[in-house]
Amino acid sequence: MSELVRLTEVTKVYQGGITGALNGVSLLVEKGEFTAIMGPSGSGKSTLLNLVAGLDRPTSGSVAVGGMDLGKLGEAGLARFRRDNIGFVFQFFYLLPNLTSLENVLIPAQLKGSEATARARELLGQLGIQDIADRFPARLSGGQQQRVAIARALINSPTLLLADEPTGALDTHTGDQVMELLGQLNRDGQTILLVTHDAKLATRHAARVISVMDGKIVDDARLESPERAASEVIRVRSEEASR
Repeated sequence: MSELVRLTEVTKVYQGGITGALNGVSLLVEKGEFTAIMGPSGSGKSTLLNLVAGLDRPTSGSVAVGGMDLGKLGEAGLARFRRDNIGFVFQFFYLLPNLTSLENVLIPAQLKGSEATARARELLGQLGIQDIADRFPARLSGGQQQRVAIARALINSPTLLLADEPTGALDTHTGDQVMELLGQLNRDGQTILLVTHDAKLATRHAARVISVMDGKIVDDARLESPERAASEVIRVRSEEASR
């Protein structure tokens, strides 16, 4: 695998802040990885994701994605970078209520006309929801809405899929289904960077789990087996409880 994301000594201090949301974080993510970033609220994990997405800029240090130094891009360049390279999946679905599932998927599409529609229908089929293409969000379950949101994130074939608490608004069963879906996308070659506060979720589905606490990476574990994953759940939860 080759390098996709590199953070070098990244610090982020928000205006008026005394301590950093991130403090000297260095991180390398390779193409094809399914990496989970976990930690409690306020640990800095979402800040890290926003920096990788080019939605925010570090106070110091550098962020590079696909060999591109995001600090050298202006706002227009960052917008093009996100359009061409990044897919977003959020805790809340952000579907437009007056558009059908298919139309929501097509919102960010760079392809035009029948080619874009064919790509959108292909994704809906891949995600097992081709039969709801013409339904409006109000007629969809939470799991169906999140699958539509995932299809929308994939419409431009992004290099990197960023998922920020994608199961946070779902019940446990539906959340597991969404995570299984993300796992299948990864097995098909999609690089995924997932933020979650749920240790069990992270270790069950991701091959690598990075723990963030007080703006610093405190652990970086590669999970080689289900047995290792189970032990990581116990260890990480014990560490969080002791802090």
